[in-house]
Amino acid sequence: QVQLVESGGGLVQAGGSLRLSCTASGVTFSWYGVGWFRQAPGKEREFVAALDRSGGTADYADSVKGRFTGSRDNAKNTVYLQMNSLKPEDSAVYYCAAALMAWGRQIIHYDYWGQGTAVTVSS
Repeated sequence: QVQLVESGGGLVQAGGSLRLSCTASGVTFSWYGVGWFRQAPGKEREFVAALDRSGGTADYADSVKGRFTGSRDNAKNTVYLQMNSLKPEDSAVYYCAAALMAWGRQIIHYDYWGQGTAVTVSS
């Protein structure tokens, strides 16, 4: 059974940092591209970042580019999202997702999803 478990969310002041983690089980993680998405209350889920299978190629939403950095440790079956210079508009539930055949900005590409971790940025 494939599971993705996010952690690291919480409450932080604007300008602060958080590092999210997403650990996979039941899957050979190095076969999968990984994406990070977020969903704020009343809004649609939106793309944040994506990494290819090795972590050598990444893509970021314009809203987080230069502030967020994705990385992965396939030996630990874990992907990370370092979030710096956080803004109140970054507040959302953050989800990681794994894609076997493709990776990128489209939700439809992803086969497995975590349950999400909440991030709240206070002003």
